[in-house]
Amino acid sequence: MPLVTTKEMFQKAYNGGYAIGAFNVNNMEIVQGITEAAKEVNAPLILQVSKGARAYANHTYLVKLVEAAIIETGLPICLHLDHGDSFETCKSCIDGGFTSVMIDASSKPFAENIEITKKVVEYAHDHGVVVEAELGALAGVEDEVNVSAADS
Repeated sequence: MPLVTTKEMFQKAYNGGYAIGAFNVNNMEIVQGITEAAKEVNAPLILQVSKGARAYANHTYLVKLVEAAIIETGLPICLHLDHGDSFETCKSCIDGGFTSVMIDASSKPFAENIEITKKVVEYAHDHGVVVEAELGALAGVEDEVNVSAADS
């Protein structure tokens, strides 16, 4: 079974009345622990990789770990980029086998965020990849982004 997209996964979950867990991974032990537990209950999964995890563990290693988990468990698994901050990062993940990406250009002015998001959506959809986007900005601190309540 190959990696699946969240579109198919979410439709089945909606129709079946269940939720799907999404877990950030960055090494073999985390991938194994999550997927072995999911296998016990035959649960589909979203395995998420952040920009930091890609820098730490290497994109190719992470993709191959998730592919190995699919072989070992037979579970439907989506590989998702969590908070990709640029078109280039999203494109690299799409080209490298991810089935879902999140573009988070919320650190940019709103019009630029929309422009970047549109570019990611067009590229991703041409490659059968699902996109999540953070449009606007949420109050609080996440990664290097600090947004006041007044600016959210």
